[in-house]
Amino acid sequence: MHLEQFDAVADTEKTRACYDMYVAGKPYDDPPGPLMSYPSFSIWLAHGWENVPKETWIIPRDETGVWAGGYSLDLPDKENTHLARLQPFVTPARRRTGIGTALLRHAARRAAGAGRTLLSGNCREDTPGSAFAMAAGARQTGTEVRRVLELASIPAGHLAALRAKAAAAATGYSLVSWLGLTPEEHLDQVAKVINAMEDAPHDPGEEPAIADAGRLRESEQHILSTGARAYNVAARHDATGELAGLTSVFVEPTPPDWGYQGITAVTRAHRGHRLGLLMKVAMLDWLAQAEPQIERITTGNAGANAHMIAINAEIGYHVLDSWPSWQLDVAQVLGDPVPGSAGTIAN
Repeated sequence: MHLEQFDAVADTEKTRACYDMYVAGKPYDDPPGPLMSYPSFSIWLAHGWENVPKETWIIPRDETGVWAGGYSLDLPDKENTHLARLQPFVTPARRRTGIGTALLRHAARRAAGAGRTLLSGNCREDTPGSAFAMAAGARQTGTEVRRVLELASIPAGHLAALRAKAAAAATGYSLVSWLGLTPEEHLDQVAKVINAMEDAPHDPGEEPAIADAGRLRESEQHILSTGARAYNVAARHDATGELAGLTSVFVEPTPPDWGYQGITAVTRAHRGHRLGLLMKVAMLDWLAQAEPQIERITTGNAGANAHMIAINAEIGYHVLDSWPSWQLDVAQVLGDPVPGSAGTIAN
């Protein structure tokens, strides 16, 4: 099967073709979740969420004009240089015809050529992507549980009561907020807060990305270039002036009724003061004023992250679905037959 490599920044036709395959597959691969906008998809396809080197490949249109499949391959260059993160696309009408197998093997050859020994990805449970991963012999290494907060279902007075309780435990801390890019004076401290996530549960064999001011700014610029609005609430330790925690929510132009929870983290030295709850409730109060059209907010937590799960449950989040993570040895793919055909594996 012939595939063509393309530049996802310059070749908008092929980028649009991948987006169309994603949209066509969504009823099968992620029926309850929000549809990613084309601007966000194109930024992700070109740069990834962590702005790592990438390859993008596509099967040329057939004689009927159909784009049958393609894939994106992340090749981390700072942490996790032993692995490649794979996202295949197969249009629903061409699934179960061997295209997924061909894409997987091609991606494995590219990964091997880049010195990678492991392929990784994740997909929603009980979908074609999960079935394909199991058929390929992939190992399930963890699970992210996606939760949703339906804002209309929050009882009157509930958030005010939570905020009062959290504030009582957070004596000596104050809140700082900003919209958009992190102010220059906070960049290094925000990077430090992000790195507090190192001790959060993560997939075996994968290292957490280490943030610094440059990586943080670059990532923010890519996200905001989609037209997204980034809301940030931080907790500051009054005695030292250092930032102790941060929570972020992103709102895109489309769909307008969804909010996307980003990081929520508290540095180790400042845990035990209900700062996570305080920041998240303050964020909801802010969004109610600034983005009244939002009806629901989605978040994802590792299944083992009991502390953050408890905070989200206290606020009112409920489980939407689960997204297992999968790993597959490159050598296994290149040496063994793989039955079936893939859906999408979202990273």
